Amino acid sequence: MMNVVSLTAIEGTDPELIHALVEADLPTEDLLDADRHFFRATEPGGQTVGFAGVERCQGSRLLRSVVVLPAYRGSGLGRALVESTLNTLGKDGDVFLATTSAASFFKRAGFVEVSRDMVPAPVLATRQLSSICPSSATIMRLDRPPI
Repeated sequence: MMNVVSLTAIEGTDPELIHALVEADLPTEDLLDADRHFFRATEPGGQTVGFAGVERCQGSRLLRSVVVLPAYRGSGLGRALVESTLNTLGKDGDVFLATTSAASFFKRAGFVEVSRDMVPAPVLATRQLSSICPSSATIMRLDRPPI
């Protein structure tokens, strides 16, 4: 059976989002900057299972702040969360992300590693890639159009 999550738009100030990101050791410094959209993911019973965000970078997007709450990790809900988030994007433009610890997970979700010189300038100029994430972070691009 395929896992399904529902997304609800939330603000970057949502305390549960901030708590989940801090607990997962993910950045929170730029949650209030412009062009960021965040989502709460719930399972069919209504329980919150995780969060995700998207940052618009002119024609491209940066998938960010993807976190599955500890009680739900390993259940396939992370993949459902990523797919549902990608579904909010439409089919135009590339989707990138930066990770220091989840490259294998995102590879299974359809992302491929790319070098920084293959990343558009507006994505590189985000706070995530220009100052928050370490230069050793793996940069990935979705290797298919969003669904």
